[in-house]
Amino acid sequence: MYIELAILALFTFFYSVVAGRIEKLPVSGPIIFVITGLMLGPLGLGWFKDDVSQVGFRMLVDLTLALILFIDAANADISTLRRQWRIPTRMLGLGLPGAIALGFIIAAWLFDNLTVYEAALLATMLAATDAALGKAVVSNPAVPSRLREGLNSESGLNDGLCVPILLVFIALAQGSVADEATLALTLVAKELGIGAVVGLVVAGSGARVLDFCHKRDWISEVWMQVSVPALAIASFAIAQSLHGSGYIAAFVGGMLFGFMAKSSTHKLVMPGEAISESMAMLTWLIFGVAVIGQSVGAFTWEIVAYAILSLTLIRMLPIFLSLIGTGETPSSKLFLGWFGPRGLASIVFAIIVLNEDLPGGEFLAMVVTCTVGLSLIAHGVSANPLAGWIARRESAAHTAGNHPSTPDRGEDHD
Repeated sequence: MYIELAILALFTFFYSVVAGRIEKLPVSGPIIFVITGLMLGPLGLGWFKDDVSQVGFRMLVDLTLALILFIDAANADISTLRRQWRIPTRMLGLGLPGAIALGFIIAAWLFDNLTVYEAALLATMLAATDAALGKAVVSNPAVPSRLREGLNSESGLNDGLCVPILLVFIALAQGSVADEATLALTLVAKELGIGAVVGLVVAGSGARVLDFCHKRDWISEVWMQVSVPALAIASFAIAQSLHGSGYIAAFVGGMLFGFMAKSSTHKLVMPGEAISESMAMLTWLIFGVAVIGQSVGAFTWEIVAYAILSLTLIRMLPIFLSLIGTGETPSSKLFLGWFGPRGLASIVFAIIVLNEDLPGGEFLAMVVTCTVGLSLIAHGVSANPLAGWIARRESAAHTAGNHPSTPDRGEDHD
C-alpha cells in the first residue's frame, strides 16, 4: 500500500510543477492521469491492482464532484449570467431533454439487449456534462464570456437535474412503480427542492458565520483555507442524507456563497480549487487503473458507435436546435454543442445503476466507460485549438456587426 501511495504522491508532485506548461499543450491533465493509470495498472507495469472498491471509488468521485460544483458556481460571473441568461436556459430547458430523448431513441434502436427503461437510463447517464474536462475552454478569457458562463452553468446544473430523472427510470426498470406520473413528479420536486434548500441554508449560514468571525479576527489564515471545502462537502452530504440532490445543493450553495462573498470569493475558494483538482486527477488515475483497464477489451463496435454518437449527434443536434432564435451564430452553436464532455457525473450515475443490480447494469456501465474515455481524449485534445477558433470567429463576427451581443439582436444591456 505504501509503495502505491508513494508513486501517487511523487507523480502528483511532478505533475503539479509542470501543470502550467501542460495546460498550454493539446493534451489535458485527465488524459495524462488516465494514461498513467493504464500504464501502472494490470495492463501495463502491474504496480496497481484493479481491485478498487465500488464504494470507495464512488465516495471519491462524489466528494470531488461536490467540490467542483460548489467552486465553479461560486466563481460564476453573476452579472454576465443576468445579461446572458438565454444560453444556459435554452440548453437546460430544451437541449437537455432533447439529448435524453435522442439518446434514448438511438440506444433503443442500436442495443436490442436493453429494455426500454434501460435505454432511457443510458441516455440520462450520458446527458450530464462535466466542465472540468473542458477547463481550457471555460477558463480561457479568449472565449466570449457568455459562452464560458453558459457552458459552466449548464454543466453545473444538468447533472443535478439528471439525478431525479435517473431515479425515475431506475424505479421503472425495476418494475416497482404503481403510479408513474405521481412518482416522477414527487421525485423531481423532492430531489431539486431539498437540494436547493439545503444548499441555500448551509452556504448562506456559512457565509454569514465566516463574515462574522472574519470581522472579529477570529479566523487564522491557515484554517480559512478549510472553510469553503468544508461548506461544499457539508452541503452535498446533508442534502444526500435527506434524500435530496447533493449536486444541486453544492451548485446552488456555491452560487449563493459567491454572491455573498463578492470580491473575496476568489481568495476564499482558491484553496478548495487546489484540493478539488488533486482529487479529480486521482479519480482519473483510478479510472484508468480499475475501470478502463478492465473494460477496454470488452468494447464492441455498437458500444463504440453509440459513444461517438453520444458525443456528437446526440449532444450537438439538440443543443443547436435549442439555441435557435437566440441570435447565436452557427459557429457558437456548434461550439456549445461540442463542448459537452462526459466525466465524473456519468461515472457516478453508472455506479448508482450498477448498485441496483439491473439486468443490463454492467452493459450500461460499459457504454458509459467507453463514452467517458473517448470524451477525455476528444475534448481534451480539442479544447485549446477550438477555443482559439471560436475567439477568431467571434471577433470577425463582431467586426462585421453580426454579433449576438449587438443591440439589434435583442440582448439585454446594462
